[in-house]
Amino acid sequence: MTTTAANSNLFRDYIGAIFNGVKFTDVPINPKVRFDFILAFVIDYTTTTTPPSPTNGQFEIYWQNTVLTASAVASIKQSNPNVRVAVSLGGATVNDNPVFFNITSVDSWVANANLDGIDIDYEQFQVDPATFAECIGRLVTTLKSNGVIKFASIAPYDNADVQRHYQALWASYGSVIDYVNFQFYAYGASTTEEQYVGHFDDQIANYPGGNILASFTTAPTTTSVSINTSLNACQTLQSQGKLYGIFIWAADHSRSQGFKYDTQAQELLANAHSY
Repeated sequence: MTTTAANSNLFRDYIGAIFNGVKFTDVPINPKVRFDFILAFVIDYTTTTTPPSPTNGQFEIYWQNTVLTASAVASIKQSNPNVRVAVSLGGATVNDNPVFFNITSVDSWVANANLDGIDIDYEQFQVDPATFAECIGRLVTTLKSNGVIKFASIAPYDNADVQRHYQALWASYGSVIDYVNFQFYAYGASTTEEQYVGHFDDQIANYPGGNILASFTTAPTTTSVSINTSLNACQTLQSQGKLYGIFIWAADHSRSQGFKYDTQAQELLANAHSY
């Protein structure tokens, strides 16, 4: 880990959670960026019960895997050497029921959750921060040491309970977490560019040494930070040498906009000073 993240050209796009048929090949990919698709989500819950119930690390796919297939992953990577594909664990809900991080046994959870490249996006918890940190930290460490994954990220946002859990994870296992996909769009619609940059600096302090990514959402919402404010803040952060990368939630929403903002964000990153 570096002590201070510098500009880089990492772009990440979540994909698959909205079930609207979006394909990897729909998304414009700038060859001058490092591009990660993040499949959303795999969740250790089953929908065979009502409400859905946890499975202690037996993960099920909750993205549109009839479209975003294993062969589609192989194909997009083969045709775009700058593309990697990760999978996100967790998410907020299953069938509108909250998904809790709630495991029975640390050992069985780590053994069962044998996945590829991962992003951690649990947002509700029924365990204490230390248990969460140990489970996720050991999972990432094991998958990396076994060569199953090359990188891992976490996706916290500014909620006291969420931050407690992810900062505990960072304190114990930050050395094996490559990126912090901080959900800056979770701040309110009135957030200014200056406030956005201030929030970014707060997360640099909360996750010391981390590669913090700026972010925005292309979902049709009136309650999140605006896209233009976010992009302007990204330009400011880049001018300050702090824009390690940008991620977007989500390609599914961007499709109806012709991927306008995904393209703009990649163009900004393609001009990054360091690679």
